[in-house]
Amino acid sequence: MVPVLVWAIAAGEMRLAFLLFVAAGVSDAVDGFLAKRFGMTTDFGAHLDPLADKMLIVAIFVGLGWFGRIPLWLVILVVSRDILIVGAVTLTLLLGKPIKVRPLAISKVNTVVQIVFASLVLGALGFEFDAQPLQSIIMYMVAATTLLSIGFYTREWVRHLAAESEPG
Repeated sequence: MVPVLVWAIAAGEMRLAFLLFVAAGVSDAVDGFLAKRFGMTTDFGAHLDPLADKMLIVAIFVGLGWFGRIPLWLVILVVSRDILIVGAVTLTLLLGKPIKVRPLAISKVNTVVQIVFASLVLGALGFEFDAQPLQSIIMYMVAATTLLSIGFYTREWVRHLAAESEPG
């Protein structure tokens, strides 16, 4: 659904973009519920699902930023966090000290705030209502939780490398 959603944002079809985003969220929730309820979870799905979620959120932020609907500094911050995490995981693999990334509580809060913000922006644009000052408040919450998430993941990464380099 990511390419269609990006197209909708690029075409100015914000109502459609909002509805697609909601549909993606609902289908993800139903899929997760069914997988857990009927014991149909897999390691592959456990890795793929968060990746797909992250692709969707990043695509929305980049699309909204590219077309001037949200500030570019926010897009850069959100995308940089994900690049930092992927880069740290890759570096630890290259160093022969792989790290298992587990979602931190602040990261989960960050994801929720990002989803709320994207929903609010898309909804306000699609249904033509003024979401200020709530939109600004949530935007700064996205920035704050993103920075906190970066800090906590960096701390975990540094601890991991320090523990791995201790003798014996």
